[in-house]
Amino acid sequence: MKPYRTLIAEIAVVLMFAAGSHAEIKIVVGHHRNQDAAADFKFANVPSPSQSDAAAKAAFTIVDGQRDSNGGDVDKLHDGKIPTEDDQPAENLFFSQGADGGRILIDLGGIIVIKQVNTYSWHPDTRGPQVYTLYVGNGDVNGFNPQPKKGTDPQTCGWRRLAQIDTRPKEGENGGQYGVSISDSGGALGKFRYLLFDISRTEAADPFGNTFYSEIDVVEPNAPVVAAAPAIPPRGELREEVVEAEDGKYQITIDTTETPDLTDWAHKDLTPVVREWYPKLVKMLPSEGYEAPKRVSVTFSASMQGVAATGGTRVRCAAAWFRQNLQGEAKGAVVHELTHVVQNYGMARRTNPNATRTPGWIVEGICDYIRWFLYEPQTHGADITARNIARARYDANYRISGNFLNWVTATYDKDIVRKLNAAAREGKYSEDLWKTATGHTVQELGDEWKASLEKKIAAEATKQREE
Repeated sequence: MKPYRTLIAEIAVVLMFAAGSHAEIKIVVGHHRNQDAAADFKFANVPSPSQSDAAAKAAFTIVDGQRDSNGGDVDKLHDGKIPTEDDQPAENLFFSQGADGGRILIDLGGIIVIKQVNTYSWHPDTRGPQVYTLYVGNGDVNGFNPQPKKGTDPQTCGWRRLAQIDTRPKEGENGGQYGVSISDSGGALGKFRYLLFDISRTEAADPFGNTFYSEIDVVEPNAPVVAAAPAIPPRGELREEVVEAEDGKYQITIDTTETPDLTDWAHKDLTPVVREWYPKLVKMLPSEGYEAPKRVSVTFSASMQGVAATGGTRVRCAAAWFRQNLQGEAKGAVVHELTHVVQNYGMARRTNPNATRTPGWIVEGICDYIRWFLYEPQTHGADITARNIARARYDANYRISGNFLNWVTATYDKDIVRKLNAAAREGKYSEDLWKTATGHTVQELGDEWKASLEKKIAAEATKQREE
């Protein structure tokens, strides 16, 4: 079954050029949701990125603002290469954390006829949509300023405003893949040498509102088109297995293209776990009106460091670590990451303007509670013993916080994890929740939990001495 792709197509008149010399400016926006986006950037009504457009040889300059050092340089916008995943910072240009965007100048080297200007972006959260104003000029008017800073209206120094872009959805998720095409119903936008992008952030609720821009194309009439190449070419033969769960309601794609030695293990050992446990996770973590992602990918990366990471509906696994743990923690690590997919707590910032931030120890603690106490309790992977009791704090994260949540579940409220999950997803987490659910503050619960552990460990030590 082929993935279904959602397209938002909007055609709008933005403005008219002076003297009536041009027809209407048209803007078409393509949007693929996280679960439907693919590395080819193919949209129904927006051209795919090109490596042969006029921007490929143009000079790109950041006029105002500072790029984020975690991302790529400005050359990423016209290198003819596009990201292969939704959270690939090094293959995108984005402005620094907390900044309200910036300005980018494109110098085409001479005046040319421009048919289209196309922009592309991809991110699983609020860094996906595009918000910018595009100005054009060719430097032939008195007082032309080729690099106007923020705070200076480009129209006062020789620029023409061509289009205003804002692809943020009015409802639903912000994340995904976006393509914007700016054209003219008369056939050409005009003759220009310079383009100025005045880029704004998509939100100010946190420092992470600057869009991941993947490519900017400037298209001439009748120019040959060579499709952009993937920034990271696939290694070897494509190896993907689509796992259908709950009679096809959920589809989880397991990709071992870069790691063919893991294909057999993934098919025999991981596939049954994914098929059984993804629907279970959905049922364990409900909230009012919420539907968990129906399409998810799990990709094994040959170059990734660490263990695993999740962005939106995409799980990435570090093959080097997994090879060392195939008979141990490997499957449980994937269950942990799939729990992050179902949690989807980033949606709170999109649906609740007053959303509170859920502490990270709760986010990770829920994943490890499910992993160690529901998926593989027999391994005792989150037990606290005399060796680590000194470091045991309820908010210590991961296994230790998972242990704390398990104790609260067994001692006070069997639904505490569901309540925490719903509050986190809706942006309503507050420490008051603990008091309401259990009659105690989280700090009081933490002290009682640790005292119970110390008592248990002391009793076990006494028993061993007696034996």
